Amino acid sequence: MTRRLLLDHGLALFRTKGYAAATVDEIAASAGTTRTTFYLHFPSKAQLMQALLDEVSETLTGIDDPPLAEVVERGERPLIEEWLNRKFDQWPRIGPYLTAAYQAAGIEPEINAALTNWFDSTTTAMHDGLNQADRFDANTRHVRSMLAFGQFEYVARRWFESGWTVDRAITLSTITDSWCHLLIDDGRAAPR
Repeated sequence: MTRRLLLDHGLALFRTKGYAAATVDEIAASAGTTRTTFYLHFPSKAQLMQALLDEVSETLTGIDDPPLAEVVERGERPLIEEWLNRKFDQWPRIGPYLTAAYQAAGIEPEINAALTNWFDSTTTAMHDGLNQADRFDANTRHVRSMLAFGQFEYVARRWFESGWTVDRAITLSTITDSWCHLLIDDGRAAPR
């Protein structure tokens, strides 16, 4: 229970003060405990942030049915749009976590590495889907995957900062178009 309180209050302070400005003492006090108790649960503020990222990872991958690699392999526009739409639905829940993680990445090497691993594992799943489908020249599959996910991540970061500055339906349709171009339109894909 104390661990959960530290996670919740840490996230709340990261959201209101920013990751760098929130201190271990403030997190502990906000959770109704002490610095010593904080360190019994987390060796550092970065480790608390890593635990929050682990929760986000569960949220992001927990309802991927089918998983991203299969979505890319199947190469069906409605399936890609459905996958992207589910991720949009998750943004209100994961936004505070990822905003804090992006802030932490600038000063915490292990958080930067965790975000890099997340990006790499997602693009690898997309690349695997392209390999399974044997779609596009093998030398372009990885960069196609990086470009597609990079677009998505950029839009997510902008949404975390400003909300929908472009209509959600338009954004979804446009990203879907882009992903179809990058991941399925190799001359063999069915028209929409």
